[in-house]
Amino acid sequence: MPQIMRNEAVKSFYRMRQALGVLGLMLPLALIVGGFMWLDGMRPSISDYYHTALRDVLVGTLCAIAMFLIFYRGHARGEGERLSDDCVSTVGGIAALGVAFLPNASTDPEVGVASFSQMVVGMQAAAIGHYLSAIVFLGCLAYLNIMKFAKSANPARRRIYLWCGWLIAVMTLATIIASAFKVMGPEGPQRIVNQYMLVLWFEAIAIWAFAVSWLTKGRADVALVSLVKSVQPDAAEKGARPDADEDEARA
Repeated sequence: MPQIMRNEAVKSFYRMRQALGVLGLMLPLALIVGGFMWLDGMRPSISDYYHTALRDVLVGTLCAIAMFLIFYRGHARGEGERLSDDCVSTVGGIAALGVAFLPNASTDPEVGVASFSQMVVGMQAAAIGHYLSAIVFLGCLAYLNIMKFAKSANPARRRIYLWCGWLIAVMTLATIIASAFKVMGPEGPQRIVNQYMLVLWFEAIAIWAFAVSWLTKGRADVALVSLVKSVQPDAAEKGARPDADEDEARA
């Protein structure tokens, strides 16, 4: 393949990764801001927006993220690795579809069956599938960062991937614990979780960490520097070129 075509292919791949990062960055923001603009405020969790007028934003964004992850191949399984990038991202993408199409039960008792999947498997089974899918989805994202992206990145990017991966993992665990308090109590922790909407914020932080990792993987920082250089040509002499990562090395 000619070098120009190879460069264009790599740039397109970076842009796809950046698009995935932007989707993750905007999803919680769109739901939270939309809640204040078109609803009566925020919902207790991101999943609860399924039962509002913002359902299309939630489901559509999750489906877009899912499709990218399913068709993302990444790199082949390296020596000593049990799972390839493709395997982990595909499982994560399928889990994202589960989050989208297996909604949780609404906190509003007046809201009954809200989706076809609830009609088929029942509301309780759909809710269980939703929560399990969410755990698998976030778990795959954390695994990709910690076990895959960080291994072949330069030191600066490796730190970003590790921080993002562990932040996703910690926020996932925090979401599980907060959700348990929200449902089962006791009253004190339950009141704190509900008052400060901790489940929503834990989920949002995990998704934002996912967004940052994919923006980094897509070299959004390099794109931003290039944009600045195009506007201010004199900055070209001042900007240092970041180290090439594994994509350029293997392209």
